[in-house]
Amino acid sequence: MNRKRLHLLIFLVCLLAVFLAVPAMAEEEASPDVSASLEEIQTNINIVWTCVAAFLVFFMQAGFAMVESGFTRAKNSVNILMKNLMDFSVGTIAFFLVGFGLMFGKSNGLFGTTLFGLSGVETGGGWNWTFLIFQTVFAATAATIVSGAMAERTKFVGYLVYSFVISLFIYPIFGSWAWGGLLDGGGWLEKMGFLDFAGSTVVHSVGGWLALAGAIVLGPRIGKYGPDKKPQAIPGHNIPIAALGVFILWFGWFGFNPGSTTTGDSSIGYIAVTTNLSAAAGAVAAMMTAWIILKKPDASMTLNGALAGLVAITAPCDGVSPMASIIIGTVGGILVVLSVLFIDYVLKIDDPVGAVSVHGVCGLWGTLSCGLFNMESGLFYGGGLKQLGVQAVGAGTAFVWAFGLGVALFFIISKTIGLRVTPEEELKGLDIGEHGMEAYPGFQIFSTM
Repeated sequence: MNRKRLHLLIFLVCLLAVFLAVPAMAEEEASPDVSASLEEIQTNINIVWTCVAAFLVFFMQAGFAMVESGFTRAKNSVNILMKNLMDFSVGTIAFFLVGFGLMFGKSNGLFGTTLFGLSGVETGGGWNWTFLIFQTVFAATAATIVSGAMAERTKFVGYLVYSFVISLFIYPIFGSWAWGGLLDGGGWLEKMGFLDFAGSTVVHSVGGWLALAGAIVLGPRIGKYGPDKKPQAIPGHNIPIAALGVFILWFGWFGFNPGSTTTGDSSIGYIAVTTNLSAAAGAVAAMMTAWIILKKPDASMTLNGALAGLVAITAPCDGVSPMASIIIGTVGGILVVLSVLFIDYVLKIDDPVGAVSVHGVCGLWGTLSCGLFNMESGLFYGGGLKQLGVQAVGAGTAFVWAFGLGVALFFIISKTIGLRVTPEEELKGLDIGEHGMEAYPGFQIFSTM
């Protein structure tokens, strides 16, 4: 019995050794394949998430169209819808052919010199195609911001030209300075340490300062300022549509900010939280500010407050605490009301939807807030003034670049093909004058005002 037990014990030990050795050998042999499979899965997750985010940002075009048409008069609705359709269409082509290469191709120090039309990139797949569609919808956002500030008096052909030029090189070249390193390039601003995670400056302030230039060159709408130079209210025709547009934009921003990770990981949820908190705080702060100044909780100001919070958090959304995001949104909501009133009453610049205030001013604030609240380098986290200074350089460069080129571009258009419609077309409405149709047939009553 002892010998049998000894043999059984030896057998069990050998069997155990085999069971322990085989998995270890299998793991050793399969490790490279497993690693490759996991890497492929992560790559595909990144592609899927980035595409979903791009589709959400594309849907923001509908939001912009609804906000702009709702905040303006019924007689210009077709024109506004056409502008929002065509700035995306012509911008997509311009960005594909030239803009993407200028922004993300191998840099000569100032802009990219490769990837025009994605030349040399394999057509069967790969990350570059996903990155292209994601960046295309961002470029379209920068272009469509301009539309609101120039609404109700711009010639359609002039609008097509400047939308094409913005997407062709104005937006991409500045983008290459701040974001070129996301692909093959590398810009001087990002080398300085400039922070703009999802585009408070690259997208929104660039679009806002171009909008300011366009509104100045165009001049105000007929009847906006009376003989005493005081602004006259020109109410929008459909606040419910504008409100729906804001909700769509808020929804799309969950692709705009979290999607800028371009990676399917846990940071998506965190960025969604900071984005949402800032938007909510912006809406509350704008409502309260308008209530104090205007004596009523003005709906249009409150809606713009939500957008102000979203624009402001776009740059710092990945690197600030939830409490900081509430502060950033609150300041944005207050700023947008004060800015709209200042631009209207003091500067006498006619911006029908508040695009300059929402995107230009609040984009500037959001960019500077990185230097204050970023948890790694912000002033309030022991980082000193260095980050704030870098942020100021980037934001100032964006203003000089976009506003300067914008004034030149709109002036050239006005002196060549024309930028503004005739007074008769403006009074009757651009739907009829520019497109030969009405958004609401039989609804409109024509008058001189």
